[in-house]
Amino acid sequence: MSIKYVASSKLPTPWGVFTMHGFEDSDTGKEHVALTLGTLDANTPILGRIHSECLTGDALFSLRCDCGFQLQTAMQNIAEAGQGFILYLRQEGRGIGLLNKIRAYELQDHGANTVEANERLGFPADMRKYDMILPMMEKIGIKQVKLMTNNPRKVKAMKELGIEVVERIPLQVGKNRYNEAYLKTKSTELGHMMSEYHFTGEEKE
Repeated sequence: MSIKYVASSKLPTPWGVFTMHGFEDSDTGKEHVALTLGTLDANTPILGRIHSECLTGDALFSLRCDCGFQLQTAMQNIAEAGQGFILYLRQEGRGIGLLNKIRAYELQDHGANTVEANERLGFPADMRKYDMILPMMEKIGIKQVKLMTNNPRKVKAMKELGIEVVERIPLQVGKNRYNEAYLKTKSTELGHMMSEYHFTGEEKE
């Protein structure tokens, strides 16, 4: 495995003081981060999230996606629970990179949806991989998780790596007029598990 643990440090945030663990992938040169809070027990299901990097959403407050909202909500939920983790993976734009993501956004500005835009650029709809998760989870000592995600691929990836997902917790936040079509495409074409309420804003009777 090419994932190497590098160092850990404290990371004060608006929600609490996390510990930040740095990892380097010698094959790709990418650097990944695990955030942890509280005492983590390998024999106890731990609340957590696998979050792929989204500069536009996480750092630039973009309303085109729900990524930044999901990251902040996950950190808040972990702080409220008193323990948990986030694996922050450097896989911008579902794996196509930042500049290609901007190219895809340009296509979306002219009517393509998020899947069509990637495919028109010659990429699969989702290029992300999750094999780096296992050494990261082993380092922070977690074997059972309560995973905050709408993406069934993340649940499947953890199970295939031998990590028990005891519960999937929906993370349906951040819907707005700029990302409604994006969220609909994630549900219909990428299989993300979202309730009707997330699209209509009205409780289903």
